[in-house]
Amino acid sequence: MNRLFVAYKPAGIGSNLFLSKLKRKYQVKKAGFSGTLDPFAKGVLVIGFGSHTKLFRFLNKTPKTYRATLWLGAKSDSLDTEMIEDVKILNEFKQEDILAAVKSLEGELEYEPPIFSAKKIDGQRAYDLARAGKEVVLNKIHSTIYEMKLLHYCHPFVTFEATVSEGTYIRSLGLLIAKKLGLEAGSLSALERLCEGQFVYEDEQALDIKSSLNIPQNYYLGDQENVKYGRVLALEDLKVQEAGTYFLDNGDNISIITIEDGSVTYELGRIAC
Repeated sequence: MNRLFVAYKPAGIGSNLFLSKLKRKYQVKKAGFSGTLDPFAKGVLVIGFGSHTKLFRFLNKTPKTYRATLWLGAKSDSLDTEMIEDVKILNEFKQEDILAAVKSLEGELEYEPPIFSAKKIDGQRAYDLARAGKEVVLNKIHSTIYEMKLLHYCHPFVTFEATVSEGTYIRSLGLLIAKKLGLEAGSLSALERLCEGQFVYEDEQALDIKSSLNIPQNYYLGDQENVKYGRVLALEDLKVQEAGTYFLDNGDNISIITIEDGSVTYELGRIAC
């Protein structure tokens, strides 16, 4: 089965285990997902079956939007409720101060990722090292924070939405909000991914792969048998000849090609629609 769709992962289950459940549900063997959600988080997960697992890097998956609830004063090494070790009782903040702290993160942001993250250090995941009690030192990362919305403040909980570039750590944003308020600690009590680019949850309906791609369409003007059998394509037979990556609409399937240095190469050939 070749299929691309959006699933909704509940909290309390890892992405790999959730994928196993989907494979049993649809009785498929080859499946994959894009954009891991850890067990604490819930929300949108883009799923591919069969040959559609090859499409993930060509999909329109940014920016991403998350909804999170921040627990002010809650200290946790994982920056969520999994490892809470202390909770400070705080005086209530003014609504305008909370709003200012949330909005202050918009723009280009440099910050430290959480030590309990999937980033690799010498081939090992940071969260594996952290759980083993080993020192974890991560380089700062850059993210673009397109928009921050304050949804609700019911002390000591701050609920916000963040629309961000790929690879942004929402837990770190929560801690930064707490620090903007003069606090040493703040951890997420809830985290939900609302969308990945254009992809939102719609009851696992199959997606149209042509409209899901983030690359432009090109047109092959030569003998269609060449595309059908994966033969080398001549640059002069393409309508658009500028360097870049494109998809070709072959009717019931697509091909993805790259033009570089005057030559044409296949990224993917004949992916069924």
